[in-house]
Amino acid sequence: MRQERTVQSNIFDLFAEHEIGRELKAMSQWLDEHRDLLGLVAQDLRRHGVKETGREGLPAEAVLRCALLKQHRQLSYEELAFHLEDSASFRAFARLPWGCSPKKSVLHKTISAIRAGTFEAINRVLLTSARQDKVERGKVVRIDSTVTSALMHEPSDSSLLWDCVRVMVRLLQQAASLGSAILWHDHCRAAKKRSRAIQFTRGRPKRVQHYRALLRITRTTLSYLEQAAAQLPLAAGPAVERWQAQVRHYKPLIERIIAQTERRVLAGEAVPAGDKLVSLFEPHADIIVKGSRDVEYGHKINLTTGTSGLILDLVVEAGNPADSERLLPMLERHIGIWGEPPRQAAADGGYASRENLSGAKAWGVRDMAFHKKCGLKIEDMVKSRWVYRKLRNFRAGIEAGISCLKRAYGLGRCTWRGLDHFKTYVWSSVVAYNLALFARLRSN
Repeated sequence: MRQERTVQSNIFDLFAEHEIGRELKAMSQWLDEHRDLLGLVAQDLRRHGVKETGREGLPAEAVLRCALLKQHRQLSYEELAFHLEDSASFRAFARLPWGCSPKKSVLHKTISAIRAGTFEAINRVLLTSARQDKVERGKVVRIDSTVTSALMHEPSDSSLLWDCVRVMVRLLQQAASLGSAILWHDHCRAAKKRSRAIQFTRGRPKRVQHYRALLRITRTTLSYLEQAAAQLPLAAGPAVERWQAQVRHYKPLIERIIAQTERRVLAGEAVPAGDKLVSLFEPHADIIVKGSRDVEYGHKINLTTGTSGLILDLVVEAGNPADSERLLPMLERHIGIWGEPPRQAAADGGYASRENLSGAKAWGVRDMAFHKKCGLKIEDMVKSRWVYRKLRNFRAGIEAGISCLKRAYGLGRCTWRGLDHFKTYVWSSVVAYNLALFARLRSN
């Protein structure tokens, strides 16, 4: 039966006097003050259909602390396993049971089980503590957006088709080991050769010729996979059932990639960004273009921060909505969390519009400053030019916070797969950042 917290602590748990050790100790003290959060983590760790008897796993307290430690120090699971065994300060923070040194597979399985909603709930409790300690009042806020990249390579039609072929060949090899007797040919080498030729061929006519060959190879391999799926019955066992689930997952994605390649390359059609599939392994990734900068593949994130620098709220957006469409929803979420509108708010120029200014004023925001005026008068936004300069300079400070999140807390690129894990990764980075910052602010 899994415990919520480590019942018997080690009397030799000591934090180093180094700056990192003192910071970990301050973070640990806040977690000790809010043990009720462990119930949320324990609920995520209880798998459906597993009895509450038998061997004990890692306590929920240790799992949460290891997750925060991983994001705070930007460690891989293997590095985390090593430091938990090697470092006294890390073991003291993680509250591991006596004699326990978890392996990377155990850390991966348990940490990845925590949901994004759990981290969001922890962040709201943290903000409540900041409000009680008068570290953050939520009266003055700033809003901005950024992009977190997904774990994928730069997409192209040829590379996506090559991904399809090698995944299908892998599934066909598994089918052969499960008892499939269909005759099929491994076209991986030919597909890779055509993909490389497309990459280095100049001139559309020659590239189209290679694309036709690559599409033909992809369709042929897909037909092999369909035959294998029809031959292997679901009742053959759990291994076949898992294999069939993979086929059901990949087949519609492969068909979408084939269709969009034919539309773009053969028909010369401009496929809308919302209809494009940019990764076979991360199908949730969106195409994000911010201004005239490079194209990024992942998800757009809108953040709200306060005067303390704490992240007050965060939304992982679907698609690539314009910033001007997201100002009022972010303010509405802030009012829902804090119970009242902010007295002053600042946002980037992309959020500026007459409708947004009117809506913010109607909700009780006294001063609503945009970094760029975009046809709006300063007198309509704020009560004086001095206030406008102050709020505009205040807004610029969010760039430092976003930079720190990306450089030191891994928000630049998500290393976990799947949309649910993407959101969990983002929220775990934010909670680790907020907890470390709150520990510093409270100690001052």
